[in-house]
Amino acid sequence: MGHEFTIFAGTANPALAAAIACELGVDVGACTVDRFPDGEVAVEIREPVRRKEVFLVQPMAPPVNDNLVELLALADACRRAAAACITAIVPYLAYTRSDKRHGRREPITARVIADLLQAVGIARVFTMDLHTPQIEGFFYVPVDSLTAVPTVCRALGDLLPPDVAVVSPDSGRVGMATHYAQCLGAPVIVLHKRRESASDTKVTHIVGDVSGRPCLIVDDMISTGGTMAESIAALLTAGARPEIIVAATHGLLLVGARAKLQHPAVRAVFVTDTVSVTERDWPQLRVVSIAPALASALTRFLADGATGELC
Repeated sequence: MGHEFTIFAGTANPALAAAIACELGVDVGACTVDRFPDGEVAVEIREPVRRKEVFLVQPMAPPVNDNLVELLALADACRRAAAACITAIVPYLAYTRSDKRHGRREPITARVIADLLQAVGIARVFTMDLHTPQIEGFFYVPVDSLTAVPTVCRALGDLLPPDVAVVSPDSGRVGMATHYAQCLGAPVIVLHKRRESASDTKVTHIVGDVSGRPCLIVDDMISTGGTMAESIAALLTAGARPEIIVAATHGLLLVGARAKLQHPAVRAVFVTDTVSVTERDWPQLRVVSIAPALASALTRFLADGATGELC
């Protein structure tokens, strides 16, 4: 591929790192990640990285702050071991909801994360379906924001009825819903909502006609499942056919999310492996791997320093 490189995995999603390495025909590099009794992170790179391209695979999944510090420690260890270039593969980038202050005395933690990653020597970031695209502007280093939409669309396959409508659960996901709609040849429906709290939302009105149609609700992430549950209820009230499929890139699936999504009208829930999915015995849940898409982007990057047309 033109460059000598090594892939290291943090503890957030070692299975994804192994899948990417397998796609590239290499082994995951040797490193150890441990915790002191007080919770501090201790890492050690156990093979030479001098003058090598280093890729660190570590989504910022829960526990978010632990996994963030682990990534920072791994990057600093590689920098001090004279790695030629350090690239962070962070399929799920946390704190991206906080990209502005809303006129209040609040931090812009997305910018804080960008500053931290750059401060430890990370020279490039690969991520997947950012919550808000403008987050890229907080970084001085290149950010390659890939999308899982084509991968998920292929996985949906023949499961979707021909008259399906793609639903954006809020105005912020219209771009993603449009991408799904273009891939599937389907119309777009937009739900407008009001946020009641950090975990609760309320749909106020629907733009588009869902009467008698099956629906595919798409989002960048499912955390508590509240947005999806509210969307499902609003669509059924508006006359949608009780054949609903949910698709999201990041399946955080926090406590209570499964209960909210186990609605009789929900036929399937699709997420990717950007974060490690620990749910078991859930027949409707389908986990789609984005390892081939990430490996393809890395192959192009290693060949000529560019990722070309992003996935």
